[in-house]
Amino acid sequence: MMRAALLIAAVTVTACAPKNAEVAASSAETCNAEAVQRFLGQPADTAQAESQRLSGARTVRRYATGDMLTMDYRVDRLNIEIDAGGRIVKLTCG
Repeated sequence: MMRAALLIAAVTVTACAPKNAEVAASSAETCNAEAVQRFLGQPADTAQAESQRLSGARTVRRYATGDMLTMDYRVDRLNIEIDAGGRIVKLTCG
């Protein structure tokens, strides 16, 4: 009886385990921040849509320098860091 309960628990935990990060990354679209570095210094309002398109990112996370961010990593996300004036100071993926 105890052995059966342990087996069921092991199967349940295994089924809930996250996918291998490499497998998830290979099947998802990726972002290319190198392709959009020319937008540094430009106003984010005018450059955001074009930088997303050129980077191949599915989503964009736009934030001001010093803002608190989540630590989740997404290969398909373009991060746009802006200064107080709304100009792009950093473009990364993740």
